[in-house]
Amino acid sequence: MKPFPKIHDLYVGRVMLGTVLLTWSVLIGLDALMALVTEFSDIGKGNYDFATALTNVVYTLPRRAYMLFPTAAVIGSLMGLGQLAATSELTALRALGLSRRRLSIAVAATLAVLTALMVVNGETLAPWAQKRADGIKASAKSKDMIVAQYSGLWAREGDTFLNAQTGQEKSDGDQRWLELRDVRLYEFDDAGRLESIARAGVAEHRPGGWLLRDVRRTYFEARAVNQTDVAEERWESKLDPAALAASVARPRYLTAAALKSSIDYRMRNGLDAGEYEEHYWGRWFYPVNVLALCLAAIPFAFGTLRSGGMGKRLFVGIVFSLAFWLLQTQFVKLAAVYKFDFRVAYMIPPALMLGISAYLFRKRSG
Repeated sequence: MKPFPKIHDLYVGRVMLGTVLLTWSVLIGLDALMALVTEFSDIGKGNYDFATALTNVVYTLPRRAYMLFPTAAVIGSLMGLGQLAATSELTALRALGLSRRRLSIAVAATLAVLTALMVVNGETLAPWAQKRADGIKASAKSKDMIVAQYSGLWAREGDTFLNAQTGQEKSDGDQRWLELRDVRLYEFDDAGRLESIARAGVAEHRPGGWLLRDVRRTYFEARAVNQTDVAEERWESKLDPAALAASVARPRYLTAAALKSSIDYRMRNGLDAGEYEEHYWGRWFYPVNVLALCLAAIPFAFGTLRSGGMGKRLFVGIVFSLAFWLLQTQFVKLAAVYKFDFRVAYMIPPALMLGISAYLFRKRSG
């Protein structure tokens, strides 16, 4: 095989780039529009108005681009190759001696560049922008709450200020609750003097109210400082857990480094790290999924798509994407339930897709 790329490789790559970007733009636009419509139900709560809702959605665009790229890649690839097949350009390229493998490499190389950009985006811009979006929404809906970039969540109720470094929504069956970690409660008197500081390892909001665990409270008196330690303590507070939950970082929005740090922390403390492992390995298999899915779809361009219109290509792309997503989702859920390695769960669907691709290539070459 001659050195890569040649003029025909660049031409195929340019067509792929155009159709993928167009498909991607349409998907992101539709997703953002639906998200904005969803935000209408929160407009009017606190200072949350239309402009703030629009700003919130704009900040989520990098994350939406990251999530929608695999679907855009497979649909765009089929659209591009279908376009080349419909105009007999694929036939002409084949007549020039261009192998199907060479065409597949040209497509894969274009997608690899875009995938690399999305991997970088998923580890840098997307998490930062999503955190910013969550902070804007939480701060606007509650005048007593703010999300700082480096010091976590801050909330106020009367003369008490809460600071939590991390948090997450947890569930067990039908029960759902909010859990905040590394919590500080600063209590002031009417004159603005600091009365006490409570440090809690965990703050949980259950149906019965707030429960603090591993609490060390320091009281500041006129001539002395006293300290008490309790394993559990009820905290009478009316802070809205739903508003707080909207501001904490969800595992699927964290960077791979933050996910790895959270996994290590939970392992050291005997806590369940399954949700974090699921998203952590999902990040590693993201580029594998994109390329495997697109390579599995390419053989259709040499057969059924040649005689089909745009609707047929779009349908095949959607079916491929949906089938792959459902298959991988089921394997990941099985891994979470039966406690086997998430890497195995993420590897099986791409392997099946690549097997399908190899079979179809051989069949169409025969």
